[in-house]
Amino acid sequence: MMQRWVRFSVANEIGFGTLNDEQIIQVFSGDMFGDARATGLEHALADVKLLAPTVPSKVVALWNNFMALAAKLGLQTPLEPLYFLKSPNSYLNPGEQICAPSGKHKIVFEGELGVVIGKTCKAVSEADAAGYVFGYTCANDVTAANVLNLDPTFAQWVRAKGFDTFCPLGPTITTGLDATTLRVRTTLNGQVRQDFPISDMRFSVARLVSSLSHDMTLFAGDVILCGTSVGVGSMKPGSTVEVEIDGIGTLCNTFN
Repeated sequence: MMQRWVRFSVANEIGFGTLNDEQIIQVFSGDMFGDARATGLEHALADVKLLAPTVPSKVVALWNNFMALAAKLGLQTPLEPLYFLKSPNSYLNPGEQICAPSGKHKIVFEGELGVVIGKTCKAVSEADAAGYVFGYTCANDVTAANVLNLDPTFAQWVRAKGFDTFCPLGPTITTGLDATTLRVRTTLNGQVRQDFPISDMRFSVARLVSSLSHDMTLFAGDVILCGTSVGVGSMKPGSTVEVEIDGIGTLCNTFN
């Protein structure tokens, strides 16, 4: 069953629940990923502040996972998923501002699908991986592109992608979706810059969950960013970037 889960703050308290088509949040108690229980309370979406729908212990992000971008850049086919981590200080709520780090940098947006883990996942098979996926969210893998190769002796993936506010997530986590049918659309100041199908992924969601779980334990709420495709570009201060995936919603943030 498809459900759109959100986290929110209202009256200085943090809560979570499901968002319906009338833009009403049905409030739950307990744990979104465990014993979630409906309380009978409701909030209008307009009356709350949306938060990132999960607070992951880690965000694992893929590189070279879309064939169209690999073809454009002339990248070789990797034998297994290639990834890096985004640090917790980079997590950002929907609607909040992506902040430029000090110094002169080329700041790039990357619209992506996020896979949200639903329960502790350790060394699972590809066949069993779907049972560990809670749902999907939108993400923007913001990058200081010039930082990546500042030092010719060491590619600085974590630094380039781990500045404060460099990982917006949201607005919802949607369950019951078939990831292979989804498209990621990214707009910059209202102009479409990315529009690509998840079906172009080199490694499937099941393969990603299985492979990563053999390297590290994945916990409920952790997010796997599936990688991006063609259309990545830089942002100027004052820009608005939106990442939209049907069924999940639109993740909108400004950059300054």
